[in-house]
Amino acid sequence: MDLFSYGEEKRPTARLLADRMRPESLDEYIGQEHIVGPGKLLRRAIEGDAVASILLFGPPGSGKTTLAHIISKRTEGDFVRLNAVDASVKDVREVIEQAERNKSMYGRKTILFLDEVHRFNSARQDALLPAVEKGIIVFIGATTENPYHSVNGALLSRSTLFRLEALTKAHSLEAMRRAIADPVKGLGFMKLHVDEEALDHIASMANGDIRRALTALELAAVTTPSEPDGSVRVTLEVAEESIRQPTIQADESTQYDVLSAFHKSVRGSSDAALYWFLYAVERLGMDPMTFLRRLTVACSEDIGLANPQAMVQAVSAMEAYHRIGWPESKYIVAQAILFAVESPKSNAIAVTIGKIEASFEQTKSAEVPMHLRDGHYGGAKKLGHVGYKYPHDFPGHYVEQQYLPDKLKNKTFYEATEQGMEERIRTNQMRRKKAERT
Repeated sequence: MDLFSYGEEKRPTARLLADRMRPESLDEYIGQEHIVGPGKLLRRAIEGDAVASILLFGPPGSGKTTLAHIISKRTEGDFVRLNAVDASVKDVREVIEQAERNKSMYGRKTILFLDEVHRFNSARQDALLPAVEKGIIVFIGATTENPYHSVNGALLSRSTLFRLEALTKAHSLEAMRRAIADPVKGLGFMKLHVDEEALDHIASMANGDIRRALTALELAAVTTPSEPDGSVRVTLEVAEESIRQPTIQADESTQYDVLSAFHKSVRGSSDAALYWFLYAVERLGMDPMTFLRRLTVACSEDIGLANPQAMVQAVSAMEAYHRIGWPESKYIVAQAILFAVESPKSNAIAVTIGKIEASFEQTKSAEVPMHLRDGHYGGAKKLGHVGYKYPHDFPGHYVEQQYLPDKLKNKTFYEATEQGMEERIRTNQMRRKKAERT
C-alpha cells in the first residue's frame, strides 16, 4: 500500500456508505429474524463455524451477500467468492483443486460463495456437484430467482434452502439512523441533521432495499451545502431529489408470480386480473404479449365452450395489439380480459384432455376400427374398410356407432357442464344417449 492508497483507505468517504456500513456480525445484521434470530439454526451454524452447503434465496437488498460476508468473518477456513455473471467452469475447478490441496495437506476447509448462482447454466452447476458431495467445498449460493426454477435439482437437494424475506421500511429507517450516528463507518463525522420526513421518504422509495436507502442518504448528505456553522440539513425536498422512483423488484421469479396471479385472477376477479396485467406492463415493463398468450390459453382452459366468444375476444385483442401497439391497445386488451373474467366458466376441455392422455397408458397402442378407416381408394373394401354410417343420412343427423378404439369403446371423456353455452351441448349429449338406449 502506497501513501496515496493509504490516504484513500483512511478517508471516511473513500468507500460508499452502503459498503462501509455492511454488518460485520450477526448482532449488526438487520432483519431475517426467522433464520438468524437467537437460537435459529443458521445463526447457530454461523456462530459455531459449522455452516454446511446452503442456498440463500431472496429479493435484491434483502441481505444475502451480507450474510455471506458475516460467514467469511466467522470461519477459520478459506472463503472464496465468485460471481456467476463472469465466473467460468475453469474458475470453479481452480477453486476446487485448491480446496482439495487445503483439505488433504492442512485439513483446512474451503467455503465457496457463488453470488447470482441462477446465472450459472446447468453444465456449470454440474461442475460443483462432485466437490459438494465429497465435502471438498462448502457451497453457499445466493439467488434472487426461484431456486426450483433456476438451480439444478441435484445441487438443490444437497443444499439447505433459506428464504430471505423482503425487508421493510422500518429496516431501512433503522439502517439509515445507524449510519447517521456512526462516526467511524457512517456519516457521524458530519454535523448532519436529517428531517424525519426526509428519512421517511427515502425509506418508502427504497422499498426494503437498504443498499439503495443508504446510497440515497449519502447522496443527499454530501451534495447539500453546509450551513455557516458547518452543519448539513437534509430536508424532504433534498430527499425527493436524491431518490425519485420507488424500487420495483422484478426479477424472473417475480414475473412468473405476477403472471400466475393474473391467470388465477381471470378465473375469479375482474379487478385483480386488470390490476396484475397493468402493474406488470406499466410498472415492471413486462411484454403485454405474455399476458395475451396466457389469456388466450385461459379462454380454453377455464372458459371453453361455456362461452366460445371469449376466445374470439382474446385473439382479436392480440391482433389489435400487434396492429395498434401500446399504450393505445390497452383498452382493447382490458375489454378482452373483462369479457373473459365475466364469462361463465368451464374447465371441461382441460378435464377431457387429462382423461384422454391418461387413457394412453391403458391402450398402449390404438387401432382404428375398420369402419372408420380410409375407404377412398381401390382395394379398401377388400381390406375390410367398410361399415361406416354417414350421420347426415339419419334423423337428427346422428347415428350410433363406435368411434373409439375397441378398448375404449364405452368410455366417455367429454362431459359438458351446465355453464353458459355448454348447457346446450349437455342437452344434446343427453339426447344422443337417450337415442342410443332406444
